[in-house]
Amino acid sequence: MNKFTQLITLLCFATAFTACKKDNNPIIEAPASVGNKLTLNGLIGTEAGASAGNSVFVDFSTDKQTSVARTSWDLGFYAGNDFKVILNHTVGATAIALAQTDLTKVTATDTITLAASGALNLGQGEGGFSTIDPVEGTATAYLAGTVIKTISATDADNKVYIINRGGKSGWEKIRVIRAGAGYTLQYAKINETTFKSLTVTKDAAFNFKYVSFVTGAVDVEPVKAAWDIQWTLSTYKANATIPYTFSDFVLINFVGGVTAAEVIYTGAGANSNVAFADFTEANLSGITFVGNRDVIAGNWRITSGTPIGVKTDRFYLVKDGAGNIYKLKFVSFHPNDAGVRGKPVIEYKLVKKA
Repeated sequence: MNKFTQLITLLCFATAFTACKKDNNPIIEAPASVGNKLTLNGLIGTEAGASAGNSVFVDFSTDKQTSVARTSWDLGFYAGNDFKVILNHTVGATAIALAQTDLTKVTATDTITLAASGALNLGQGEGGFSTIDPVEGTATAYLAGTVIKTISATDADNKVYIINRGGKSGWEKIRVIRAGAGYTLQYAKINETTFKSLTVTKDAAFNFKYVSFVTGAVDVEPVKAAWDIQWTLSTYKANATIPYTFSDFVLINFVGGVTAAEVIYTGAGANSNVAFADFTEANLSGITFVGNRDVIAGNWRITSGTPIGVKTDRFYLVKDGAGNIYKLKFVSFHPNDAGVRGKPVIEYKLVKKA
């Protein structure tokens, strides 16, 4: 056997061995969780539970929760086909557009009227719902109604906005333009004569990419396929005319395709005569899943009057982006129901596997 033949023979053996190794070590996808009980970590430190510092993202199929400080971000940049920018709803941020397109020409003087009118004070001023992103409805309605209008391919059409960052974080002036398939954010404090620029690249694995005026690009929500609900403080509504920051608010991953339904149970004759423990795939007939931001919201608990605590006459069905359906109930969230404010306990079970 000559050297060439020997070399070919060795290569064949090596190829066959590698193929066997690949066949013996296939990539195995973990099956969707059948359910669990979790205590959500909403507290950062010693803050009051009603103003818990964290937002908590939960993925039922992997039994994973991700806690992120609500104040860690200021703007979210949509990673889909359109060019949309959202405000931080978890701190009550507000914004208003100016006629100006040059940040360097906007000074503290421009804010005098806004400050006097309280137009950027959530729930107190003249702005009302016009200074915040939509608080209810579908992803389509939410993205269509953002305070910061669609970022135009024509730079001259993109205005300067003044943002009240919420709480005591102060005001910022910003302008966003397109940068190819992504964004360029220009931003500065109201009294600054120069501005910083930051490029934000879209990533289709996420709903949004996030930016802090203090630290730049930041990680907030997990990839869109890896979370189902978010427990947080959120901008919502006190009534039809007054926006309000709402504690213990639960959003579904409505931009990422998650849908949900509320099931009321009070015994025979109610909307459902099947309790949480007994609800199975056979009971899904007639259930309507919706993709509204506030399908769960705060409907699961009572914070004033009697009795304070989790509502025991209801639970929720959540269909994740892969098609798995889970039933979800809230176990506790307040000392009155043996819970801890800021650390709600949830229980969920797989009803139908995708």
